[in-house]
Amino acid sequence: MNTVTTEQAGRLDKILAQMLGQSRNQVEKMIRAGQVAIRGEPVTKPSHKVDAGTTIAYRFVDAPRREEMPVDFDVEVLYEDDELLVVNKPAGVVVHPAPSVKEPTLVDWLVQRGISLSTLAGEERHGIVHRIDKETTGALAVAKTNAAHQALSAQLQDKTMGRYYLALIDLPLKEDRIVDAPIARHPKNRLKMAAVEGGREARTAFVQLAAVEGGPALVAAKLFTGRTHQIRVHLGSLGRHILGDHLYGFKSKEGKIPRIYLHAYLLYLRHPSHGGALEITAPLHTDMSAYLQRHFDQEKLHEILEPDSLSRRFV
Repeated sequence: MNTVTTEQAGRLDKILAQMLGQSRNQVEKMIRAGQVAIRGEPVTKPSHKVDAGTTIAYRFVDAPRREEMPVDFDVEVLYEDDELLVVNKPAGVVVHPAPSVKEPTLVDWLVQRGISLSTLAGEERHGIVHRIDKETTGALAVAKTNAAHQALSAQLQDKTMGRYYLALIDLPLKEDRIVDAPIARHPKNRLKMAAVEGGREARTAFVQLAAVEGGPALVAAKLFTGRTHQIRVHLGSLGRHILGDHLYGFKSKEGKIPRIYLHAYLLYLRHPSHGGALEITAPLHTDMSAYLQRHFDQEKLHEILEPDSLSRRFV
């Protein structure tokens, strides 16, 4: 069994979820399955109280593979070795299965490609360390081993792993901004999130890369937290909307844009085994790239989208 030692007191499921970088639901399943022990004795109650300095032993259960679902799409692989895979997720693909998801997912593609995947996140989330919304494109890391999954989850917690996003918005920003506004479920529309007092802490930095007078504009975003729809909600608080984001209020003036123009462009992390720094760029997909070519100066775009130049904008 693996072990961790707590730094604070609290509920077993909450403490272990924080230390492993996993959801409370996943950790609760592990506890109820008898895969967590303290001082050699299994603990099966998620609400069990632990003291600071307690050593917790835990074991991940190998999850069975999902029944195959026919996959009618392919995914660009940006990086691959024995422990880690980084893909460029296409638009319209859900990352992992859920009861409401009836179409093939990225996990189905991974399974059918025969990739060895971690089981830390359970059967439905083979290898998935972090996720991207269905219509959002871009770089997504997948763990092939449990050790890699645990290491990458820890990086998400300590912010040594992250992504820079590109978004096309309806109007230019007045200035580069850091938005610090808590986020929770929208009180009147359960499909949406909102900046709500008392919500979970959320912080996003925005820099404007290029703009057309009166709109549109190309902006980059860096997340300091990882809340659902965070970029969309924080842009909304500035009176700006991502092109194609009809859920959050974008009104098309050129006919309907079929999907949200938000792309996880640059992924940075440390390799889960040797610790070396990795930066992986995900090329823009055809539709978003074509929009940029129609509206912005290509020579300037090439310069501002160079990875080092982009990351320096946030220093």
